[in-house]
Amino acid sequence: MSLSTAHEDTFARDHLPPVEDQPAFIFDLPELQYPDRLNAAAELLDRHVQAGRGDRIALVFEDSQWTYRQLLEKSAQVANVLTRDMGLVPGNRVLLRGFNNPMMVACWFGVLRAGGIAVATMPMLRARDLEPIIEKAQISHALCDERLGEELEKAAASGDCLAETGYFTALGEGETAFDKMLARRPKKFDPLPTLSGDVALIAFTSGTTGKPKGTVHFHRDIMSMCHCVGQGLLGLKMDDRVIGSPPIAFTFGLGALVTFPLHVGASSVLLENGSPPNLVRAIEKYRPTWCFTAPTAYRVMLEEIGEVDISSLKNCVSAGEHLPLPVLEDWKKATGIVLINGIGATEMIHIFVSAAGQDIRPGATGKAIRGYQARVVDEDMKDVPPGEIGKLAVRGPTGCRYLDDERQKVYVRNGWNLTGDAYRMDEDGYFWFMARTDDLIVSSGYNISGPEVEEVLLAHPAVRECAVIGAPDDKRGQIVKAFVVPADSYKGDGKLVLALQDHVKEHIAPYKYPREVVFIDSLPKTETGKIQRFKLKDL
Repeated sequence: MSLSTAHEDTFARDHLPPVEDQPAFIFDLPELQYPDRLNAAAELLDRHVQAGRGDRIALVFEDSQWTYRQLLEKSAQVANVLTRDMGLVPGNRVLLRGFNNPMMVACWFGVLRAGGIAVATMPMLRARDLEPIIEKAQISHALCDERLGEELEKAAASGDCLAETGYFTALGEGETAFDKMLARRPKKFDPLPTLSGDVALIAFTSGTTGKPKGTVHFHRDIMSMCHCVGQGLLGLKMDDRVIGSPPIAFTFGLGALVTFPLHVGASSVLLENGSPPNLVRAIEKYRPTWCFTAPTAYRVMLEEIGEVDISSLKNCVSAGEHLPLPVLEDWKKATGIVLINGIGATEMIHIFVSAAGQDIRPGATGKAIRGYQARVVDEDMKDVPPGEIGKLAVRGPTGCRYLDDERQKVYVRNGWNLTGDAYRMDEDGYFWFMARTDDLIVSSGYNISGPEVEEVLLAHPAVRECAVIGAPDDKRGQIVKAFVVPADSYKGDGKLVLALQDHVKEHIAPYKYPREVVFIDSLPKTETGKIQRFKLKDL
């Protein structure tokens, strides 16, 4: 006899893809044998307090520190306000808007504690970005940093489903009505006994290729990424301290800065501004042992390293975009640390192919991590031979469940998640990134990997940053086109174009060289550090 859901509002469950359109999930590891009833908030917070670790530091923010007990108590107050003052019913969707600060984390835990579904959004989103999210997920409640309220109010005015909004300050001790309600509410709220398969969060993709897609994840998915990535791959320990730039609304940031460290009783340094200069100086100040950010940030941070002390770092993780080999090599030379490369996806919640320690093979993304399986397949979902380019297909304890979206059938085929990445696998089972499948350049019949060309360009001293795309061409179908941000002491002129073209021809097959080179001041990027190649294509 199956147990019933703890959610009274079953909208999210009712709009999951049909079972036959979902991926095949694998739970063959002992640590993934979760009980029927599981609330991720209880596992990540209450467990530590009950075990006598309540006084350990959980969060560090500016000049403040929150212990595990303080974070638990604040999240309990949030849950009390949601249920007693704002009328939250288990299963309601709660929009979260905030920067990386303690109250954003407490609100996330408070929502899960009360049996709500967290829908966190990037701080930079505007009303036009928020409107389809609110409508798609039928958001009923919102908790928002008071500094981000204007755009939320505009978005709420365009529909009628968002009924209750609370505005908080970074530490929840300000003068907003929500902060005052928090102060009056009890610091105890027993987590709702949700099913391990009840929906815990809906993470929306950036929507750069169309309408944003809501990816649905259960309480067990949150714990799966902690076991498979935080512990299985990275091996985080209780005495670790993490820091990084990805927003908590991005599942990379949620795992790296919240769930991974808290799962093992470690601490996390939160930065509202995680720009490379701020991040590298925060490393010197707060002495973390782990850093999580995007490849482009590591490259910029290299320019700051000589001026600051980052010797506390023991490990660094690069994700969000392909890690170019020159960045890995330069970072190792400057710090002695080999960057841990990884590919993840919002649809999969976090990293699924990577390697750490002695298993790292420079230039490769890695292997399928423990708990996951990966293949390179053709259009018919058949394995391609080692060394040939195909589509990356993965499966494991997490996977794609789009909220009421026909694109589910594109992402999931035959039980496998097709990530949209072109890869090749070598004889040893290592996966090598070629391009996003829609970014693979086909020129005169040749398949050309844009990231491979980028790696060669980045090895030239004149190149600070670059991005390579395929540009339409009447004769060749496409040509390789490079957008280059010159290093400070170099001038972007015709002479440098020829030098860069010759440099590429010298290091890889000549047909891969960029037939067009455009010099620009900066590359368009998302909040998470990904280069927005679609904007370059529009140029």
